[in-house]
Amino acid sequence: MSSRSAPRLTRLLEAVLEVGTDLDLRGTLQHVVDGAAELTGASWAELAIADPARDGLAEIRTPGRDGAPEPASRLRVPIHVGDEEFGELRLAGRSGGGPFTAEDEQSVRVLATQAGIAIGNARLYETARRRERWIEGAAAVTNALLTEESAGDALTTVAERARLLADATAGVILQPTAEGGMEIVTASTPEDPDGIVGATIAPGSPVLEQLLGGEPVFVTDSATDPRMTTHVRHRFGPSMMLPLRANGRLIGTLALPRRRGDRPYTAVEGLLATQFASQAALALVLADARRGRERLAVYEDRDRIARDLHDLVVQRLFATGMMLESTQRRPGADGVRDVLDRAVDELRSTVREVRTTILALRQPPAGPPTGLRGRVLRETASAAALLGFPPSTHFTGAVDTRVPDRVGDRLLAALRQALSDTAGRPDVTRVEVVVDASAASPDGRDGVRLTVLDDGGRAGGADGGGVAGTTFTWWAPL
Repeated sequence: MSSRSAPRLTRLLEAVLEVGTDLDLRGTLQHVVDGAAELTGASWAELAIADPARDGLAEIRTPGRDGAPEPASRLRVPIHVGDEEFGELRLAGRSGGGPFTAEDEQSVRVLATQAGIAIGNARLYETARRRERWIEGAAAVTNALLTEESAGDALTTVAERARLLADATAGVILQPTAEGGMEIVTASTPEDPDGIVGATIAPGSPVLEQLLGGEPVFVTDSATDPRMTTHVRHRFGPSMMLPLRANGRLIGTLALPRRRGDRPYTAVEGLLATQFASQAALALVLADARRGRERLAVYEDRDRIARDLHDLVVQRLFATGMMLESTQRRPGADGVRDVLDRAVDELRSTVREVRTTILALRQPPAGPPTGLRGRVLRETASAAALLGFPPSTHFTGAVDTRVPDRVGDRLLAALRQALSDTAGRPDVTRVEVVVDASAASPDGRDGVRLTVLDDGGRAGGADGGGVAGTTFTWWAPL
């Protein structure tokens, strides 16, 4: 071995070892480019990648130069990873201005062979690392969905986690519409989300047909792809649209767009995101089933409490009232008749309130109340926050079946105004709301009457007598 070739061999060994020290793909490629330039004395080196979409990289250059010089000679050496041509090393501008030698080319080819092995290892490591992140993300989403309180929170969780895993600019959930299209119902983005939620894909769109058929859609540029029809498509570039399917049912679509000009998604990223979407869809179904079981348990518990109140409390109160009424009719009860009358009235009032509570318990605990009775109870419950105490509410007659919706809406508006006025009066400690669906007018017409009474504006002496109060009355024909 000549003394001249010894330093070159040393540099070659150092370059080969340096290439194999980095498991990050971009770092490995940078070592290859820098090593080739060092070995040959080239002032400019570039690695042009044959399939940029495969790894999300287009080219790697020596630092400090944006373009190639115009040298007298060039050197090009391909890099293969297995049977695949990964790219081409391009060198130019050899120091001294002379051409590249056969020894230069041989050294670069040795480096390129080692680079192919290192790139394969870096790919395997990168794939394993990405797979691990997506698996951890899917597990975290499943755990979160099984503890979320609402369907909206669950969808937001899926969109947010997927956006971070995919390094996307937005995570979007679309759901089918009644017209046969799809609408964005949730969007997670660190940028301005204005106008994203509510955007729709029209029925008949080619993208929609693929999604409804359970096929993922990969888009290179959302802004120019003719398949994209939403009015926000111009904001985005590369995108993945993944169907959320579970048990043969399409729940929705997970879309992960990147900014315009960002690198396209690789095949590995598409595969991992598709697997994530399948896992997330199953988790959404399980979470919905869990919420359904919890709602059923609440319904059953409320129904049990209502039955207990009816079977035990109401019957005992009614029996007590009967005993007091029989006591009123006994000889010598005149001295306590007033006390007995008040006790009977209080028991009757208590029975009505307990029955109202039973009816309220039988209302669904979530969602809009059903029937006029439930809507009135919802209004009085809301008013408790302003009054500082719940109003006493009573119903007479078949409120839910006799009062039509148009009259019920007017009654609720009147009730809302009356309760608001009552809350603004001083010294109110008791409010009574009565809805009577059997209240006839003086001329005999059937109607419904709303009465709201309060004890505000107390007056009188030290004995506490002379309660003024306010009574609001509203009546409408049926």
